[in-house]
This record gives sequence, structure tokens and C-alpha cells, in this order.
Amino acid sequence: MFPGDTIYSFVLICQVCIGVMANSLLFLIYAYTFLIQPHLRKLIDSIFMHLTMANILTIMFQSIPHIMSSFRVKDFLDNIGCQTFLYLYRVTRGLSICTTSLLSVFQAITVSPSHSKWAWLKSQLSKWILPSLLSFWVINMLIYTSIIVTVRARSNYTIVGTKFVHAYCQTKTFHDRITGLFESVIVIHDVLFMLLMIGSSLYMVFILYRHRRRARHIHSLTHSSESSAENKATRTILSTVLCFVLFYVANNFVTFYALYSHEKNARLVGITGLLSSCYPAFCPFLLMKNNKIISKMTSSIAMMQITFSPRPFGG
Repeated sequence: MFPGDTIYSFVLICQVCIGVMANSLLFLIYAYTFLIQPHLRKLIDSIFMHLTMANILTIMFQSIPHIMSSFRVKDFLDNIGCQTFLYLYRVTRGLSICTTSLLSVFQAITVSPSHSKWAWLKSQLSKWILPSLLSFWVINMLIYTSIIVTVRARSNYTIVGTKFVHAYCQTKTFHDRITGLFESVIVIHDVLFMLLMIGSSLYMVFILYRHRRRARHIHSLTHSSESSAENKATRTILSTVLCFVLFYVANNFVTFYALYSHEKNARLVGITGLLSSCYPAFCPFLLMKNNKIISKMTSSIAMMQITFSPRPFGG
């Protein structure tokens, strides 16, 4: 392996290990709260659990072929393997987009003032979460069925032309009507949920700004603490949405450049794989900042370090 390939493989493996471990830890914490400590359970926890599960699957189905390719393993995926891996990756990636959008909309409704036109939706949130998550699975599984028809294993590693190229896979063609329709549906799907995500995020920014102006005139300790917790949750979700948008734009830019370049660059294909897994790998660390159990664990570890750290003897 060349030094560049070694570094790339190392980064990919670190990304997979850290991303899967962080998402798994967060998923187990929410599952523990959901099953063992129902008094600490929040309505939004089910969305977090779904997002962390989608992140784990996205990282696995996206990164494993690229890791095997970086180690020069040939013929890792055949036609059925390509169709399975790419289909499941695209479905879980779509679930990540939809769930992040739902997370943003949920929080925007939660923090909306009682006199706003969105206030009536607060009482409906508990009824809509599960149907929304189930509909995301159905929608994404239907949208990406075209992958089963259009994707096959790569027979030639010096591909030229406007075709989608994966570590081991490629598309048959990009010029038939079915594929054009398939691309249009994907773009509409992504744009719709991105607009929902960005619109609800801008609304939350407006609410936070207005609350900050009003908070200067409020001196009630109880109201201040409640608002502070709500604001922290809102800022966490805003940072999650911002992280998603940045990596989504960067990944699409590199993907389209690689797609329409005349010669296919293996390094460029590898970079798109790396960028695709960045959001699901970083996402749990953003969500951990507002998790009480994680905060207690880190504070306990810090106290243990202080307690057991060697102390200098006084003269």
C-alpha cells in the first residue's frame, strides 16, 4: 500500500469505529432511559434513537466497501452485493435526512410560543412521531428500488464517461428515462426535507433571538432555568442541522464533480465515501452535549480523576 492509501485506510477505520461506538452508546442510553427509567423519558428521545440507528447503518454500508477497496481487496462485491449495499446505504442515508428534518421541525414546534399559529401542533406531536418514522422507511425504500435495476459490479476499473462509480460498483447508464425520473425523485426528496430542515431552523433562531431580548427583563429563577434547558436543546439541534447541511453540500459538490468528470479518479470516489460518513460519525457527539446521563457520566469520571490523581506532598 502507498502512504496515501495507508492514511486513507486509517482515517476510514477510525471514522467507522468512533462513529459506530458513539452512535451505539447514545442509542443504548436512550434505550435504557426508555425501558428502565421511563420518568426521564422525553418525547424527542424516540427521534434520537431512530437517528442514531440510521447513522450506524449508514456508516457501515457506506464505509465497509471503501475500507476493503483501500486494502486492495478485489471482487469484494458482486452484482447482488452491490445492489444490496448501495440500496441499504441510500435508504439509511435518506432516513438520516428525514429524521434530522423531523428533529428540527419537532423542536421548532416545541419552542413555538403558546400564542403562535403552530401552538396547536404541540398536542399532536406524540401522535405523529411513530407514523412519521414508519412513513420515512416506506418512502425511502420505494424511492431507491431503482438501484436494484441500475447498479452492477464494476467490470472495468478505468471507467470513462458520466456514470456513477462506487468502490466496487457502477451504474449501467445515465441516459434512459427511468434513471432520469429516478434522479428527479431523489432531488425532490432531498430538497423538500432540506427546506423543512432549514426553514424550521431559521424559525428556531428567530425564537432564540426574541427570547434573548425578553430574558433581560425576566428575573424569575424558575422560568429562567426552564427556558435555559429548552434553549440548550434548541442550540444542540441547530448545531446538528448545521453540521448536516455543511457535510451534505460538500459531499454533493464532490459527488457531482466526480460524476461528470471525464475520467474517474479513485481518490475522488474515496473522498465522497469519506464525506458521506462524516455527518453520521459527528452527529452523536453533538447530541451528547444535551444528554443528562452523558453529563453525569463525564462529571463522575472527572471527579474520579480528581480523587485518584496523585497529589504533591506539602513541605
